[in-house]
Amino acid sequence: MKNRSVLTRYTLGAALARTGDEAAGPALLLAGLAATGSSARASALLAAGTAAAAVGGPVVGALLDRSARPGRLLAGALAGYAAALVAVSLCLGRTPDTVPLLVAAGSGLLAPALSGGWTAQLPHVAGPGALRRATALDAMTFHVAALAGPALAGAAAALHGASAGVVAAAALVGAVAPVAWALPTGTSARPAPGGTRTGDGGAPRQGRDAAPREPSRGVSGVAGDVVAGFRALLRNRVLGRVTAASVLSCAGQGVLVACTPLLGARYLGGAGQGALLLAGAAGAALVANAAQARARRPPGPEGAFRTATLVQAAALSAAAGTVAVAGMAGMSGAVGVPWGYAAVVVGAVLLAGAGEGPQLTALLALRHRQSPEGLRGQIQTTGASLKITGFACGAAVAGPLASASLSGALLAAAAAHAAAAAVSPRGAGARTGRRSARRLLRAPTARTPGTPGPAGRPAHHPTAPRPPRGRSSYRGDGGAR
Repeated sequence: MKNRSVLTRYTLGAALARTGDEAAGPALLLAGLAATGSSARASALLAAGTAAAAVGGPVVGALLDRSARPGRLLAGALAGYAAALVAVSLCLGRTPDTVPLLVAAGSGLLAPALSGGWTAQLPHVAGPGALRRATALDAMTFHVAALAGPALAGAAAALHGASAGVVAAAALVGAVAPVAWALPTGTSARPAPGGTRTGDGGAPRQGRDAAPREPSRGVSGVAGDVVAGFRALLRNRVLGRVTAASVLSCAGQGVLVACTPLLGARYLGGAGQGALLLAGAAGAALVANAAQARARRPPGPEGAFRTATLVQAAALSAAAGTVAVAGMAGMSGAVGVPWGYAAVVVGAVLLAGAGEGPQLTALLALRHRQSPEGLRGQIQTTGASLKITGFACGAAVAGPLASASLSGALLAAAAAHAAAAAVSPRGAGARTGRRSARRLLRAPTARTPGTPGPAGRPAHHPTAPRPPRGRSSYRGDGGAR
């Protein structure tokens, strides 16, 4: 590890920034509802930010890759995101409805900096030997944020008003900007003279990065970098398959999130209890990630991704079956449903959360390993944007589907995870750390009589000479008996 204190600051900064991001969504909903009195307008604020994040991810990643000081650019993006959140809070109820929508969209353009943009800096913080453990810690910050963010937004709104939640989220994100500014810089975005790329110490890097492409300048250069990032996702088999699988799996997670209010109303006594299900799933993901990080011989990322995705598919299939059986039995409402059905549903959601944790860790590990040096930031942010798009599509489809059949919606979520497992890349021995090459046989060497020889050759055992014909016995000392 290059510097343990730098990794600690990185992890704390990531946790705080992502907590602010997770708090921003619920806070905008509460503030929009309080200012306009319309749930449709409040939802439009969140939708504007989500849609813009899908567009802004590739651009933010391309700019980070082209920057010689990506940490400073990341700090600027965090400060801009925090300022946009405060501006939305100030515009609500004081300006026409289109103004806060446009400002929210502007904040969404910068939102991928908190997820993929921050993660792209991890190889500059942790050395190659510590990258696996650092990636697990980075993934855990997402689940910590998912637990703490909504709680922070709700508590701030309850104590100091709806707009206080937006201000609290902006304060968390803005406070982390100095940490991002001080992040170390790894490989320069500009090639050194002679066609070799230099690192911190100025030594040229060989191998795949020996002849890096020269980034073009201007707006067209950024557009070219965006195209190059998408081309890398399509041409790299592992990156392409894991990206497609993550989008499908995130669509299934979006369906589950949209179903949690109905699950809370039917099995836990109220629609608001669905938030407890999400918190429990985030806690299960955090515990599963912590357990995997402490494993002495963890599985390879390809196998871990597929296994975790199949766990989510099995868990949601069990939840769908339980809901269907309860519906056929005519049970409705928390009072009419036996506690055993509720326990199965809650356990299934927790198991799905436990699968989501290692899945995210494996996804980040595969991105780190497969991304070209000059496109790491863009691939991280583009992958995050595509996941956001998949989540939004799953949540949009789940609304009418869950209204018609809750078990059908859960089954659709399970099918999305199953399809993701089928699409995901298959691990290889070299990628999981197992020995895949054949063991070379040692060449035969001279040996003394009576000593074992190389593998595959019998040891030499001297035998006594045969007695001459015509005698009953023969002694080795030459005497007759």
